[in-house]
Amino acid sequence: QVQLVESGGGLVQAGGSLRLSCAASGRFFSLGAMGWYRQAPGKQRELVATITSGGSTNYADSVKGRFTISRHNARNTVYLQMNSLKPEDTAIYYCAADTSSPGFPYTTSWGQGTQVTVSS
Repeated sequence: QVQLVESGGGLVQAGGSLRLSCAASGRFFSLGAMGWYRQAPGKQRELVATITSGGSTNYADSVKGRFTISRHNARNTVYLQMNSLKPEDTAIYYCAADTSSPGFPYTTSWGQGTQVTVSS
């Protein structure tokens, strides 16, 4: 099993910054793409940003220029630096990671989520 532990959420005023972290642990051989998703009340979960094992990134249009995703492969950790936060960024943020073991395809695991609240 793979465990993803997120940290760094909280309450911040509009215009402020937060940094989310997510560390992967457990039984896996290879760690592939990692990413962040979010779900606001009454809305579907949406992609925020992803990063491949090689460092290629992808962002939702709504966060481009404000959020930066990065990873530390030796620590099996992915980060999300969130700047210029807006009230509409308020959501539960979930970490996701693709892992595989020899002879098995990649599967996606999810963290438990961390609340980010941006006050106006």
